[in-house]
Amino acid sequence: MPIIQSRANEGRIHRNLFFIIVAVVTALFFNMIGPFVLTVLWAVVLAIIFYKLYRWLLKMFGVKRKSMAAALTCVLVLLFVIVPFILICLALFNQVTGLYASIQNGDVDPNVILDYVDRELPKVGSTLETYGINVGDLREKLNGYVAQAGEAVAAQALAVTSNIINIFIQFTLMLYLLFFFLKDGRTIVRKSIDTVPLGNVRERTLVQRFTQVSRATLKGTVIVAITQGAIGGILFWIVGIPAPVLWGVVMTFLALLPIGGSAIVWVPASIILFIQGETANAIVVVAVGALIIGLVDNLLRPLLVGRDTGMPDYLVLISTLGGISIFGLSGFVIGPTVAALFVTVWEMMGREFGGKSSW
Repeated sequence: MPIIQSRANEGRIHRNLFFIIVAVVTALFFNMIGPFVLTVLWAVVLAIIFYKLYRWLLKMFGVKRKSMAAALTCVLVLLFVIVPFILICLALFNQVTGLYASIQNGDVDPNVILDYVDRELPKVGSTLETYGINVGDLREKLNGYVAQAGEAVAAQALAVTSNIINIFIQFTLMLYLLFFFLKDGRTIVRKSIDTVPLGNVRERTLVQRFTQVSRATLKGTVIVAITQGAIGGILFWIVGIPAPVLWGVVMTFLALLPIGGSAIVWVPASIILFIQGETANAIVVVAVGALIIGLVDNLLRPLLVGRDTGMPDYLVLISTLGGISIFGLSGFVIGPTVAALFVTVWEMMGREFGGKSSW
């Protein structure tokens, strides 16, 4: 018995030491690739989104032409996703700088609403002053915010320019990883499931949940947001609002959020048009905003997303805002995905180790 117990203790020590080594090496590895984690994540998400296209091309070329199908899929992603994104970013930068220059020259007045209140609605100004809000102070603060925004844009433009090589490397790496994730994705997932000691059922559930939520979030939310932003940008161009690409992109980003959305832009725009005497254009903006842009979310989101996320709206909202605050733009995918995995692992623990409440 002492010999058996000694061997058991020795085996336990070896096993624990091995797991410590695995944990240390894994931590070092992820720390080493830390600057590229988001790049890897986007390559994984794009592989999930375009996997059906890859499978269709694979059937066309033959099952032995995996490399050709994966390479062509990457080329299509580059042409129809990444290149348009870069062109929009360039147009956005030009319009932002142009709008800021117009504000500096006085061609665009950011105080138009406050001036209208002073001129046409003096009672509103006096009412605000009774609550300690001075219109002059608001005007001064608004001008300060505009100046800060201009400085922030200039700083961001300088940062992007100085990091252009790093951005190019990130895009190239993402396409490179996308190629292998498409070609070898099934093998990678299968080996990961066989390796991680959580039980294959749990691992498959987590993989399916990650795939389900990331696909639903990107496919549904992004298409809805881009549609709303495109309609809004075209609408602003038609009615003659300056920098329509800028406002279209802003509406796209705001449409990623579960509340507020693009109305945060087109509602004030219609008010400004009305103040400036462009009543017909203001009515057009309200009509298109309420009847078309507003309905896009209600019509397309259930069709494209459905209930794939399996989470209540408040959890989607909190996780989206939290994800964006931590991970930046990538957070609108990472946030809901992490929240879905959180809910899933707790549901697993409840089923396997929890009890039943008598309430």
